Amino acid sequence: MMKKILVIEDRAEIPNLFLEDLKTQGFYTIGSENSIAGIHRAQEELPDLIICEIMMPHLNGYEILTKLRQDIVTAVIPFIFVTAKRTWTDLRKAMELGADNYLTKPFTLDELLRAIAACLEKQATLQQWYAAQSQRTSEPSYANTAMSVAPKSILPSIPTLKEVFDFIETNYHQPLTLRDVAQAVGYSPTYLTSLVRCQTGQTVYCWIIERRMAEARFLLLNTGQPVNKIAAAVGYPDAGHFIRHFRQIHNQTPKMWRNLHRS
Repeated sequence: MMKKILVIEDRAEIPNLFLEDLKTQGFYTIGSENSIAGIHRAQEELPDLIICEIMMPHLNGYEILTKLRQDIVTAVIPFIFVTAKRTWTDLRKAMELGADNYLTKPFTLDELLRAIAACLEKQATLQQWYAAQSQRTSEPSYANTAMSVAPKSILPSIPTLKEVFDFIETNYHQPLTLRDVAQAVGYSPTYLTSLVRCQTGQTVYCWIIERRMAEARFLLLNTGQPVNKIAAAVGYPDAGHFIRHFRQIHNQTPKMWRNLHRS
């Protein structure tokens, strides 16, 4: 399947260059004329990857990434910054906010393609992990509704992060944000992001989403609840957002996934 890439950049000649180069490499590309439109396009199109400039009017790249990571629908989309900003402080801020890669201008098409390939490979690994978890927790027959592994077992057992994951476990079905978790455990959002990423390789947002998806799979397999009820039960007030997010991660709608794994 052709991968979809969104480019967010306010200078028209730059995204056009990106878009044309990436099209020649077999990607389906989407342009965005400014930062606000970029956020809307990300939410509507759910691209496989986003490339974004840092220095822009209205909202800068850091603000765009923060908004996308706070939205349960766009939180796990791989994100690459492209910028002329070269300081270690800029790079560290980008990584702490959850960027997957950071390219400084000027860079070659080959460098960009390698960055894209690395991000997409990481995303594919995450999807395979979800599939493996699904396989582990499902039973051969729907007649036996007990599951061998409780959904909460997907959260890491790390003593230094116990309070963090206990809070996620208790509140994942609520409209939970990074700031909520940070406030609950007494850390700044930036420090908590760095701490969790360092010890687990993933962000707080990713763990919230993984916990929600584990519970969603459990309910899809073991209950007859409609998808909108399951969405609400795992922290998605908007069932449409849940369906799009589930499909983004599992490459199937919740209904398709349920039918496949019950058969």
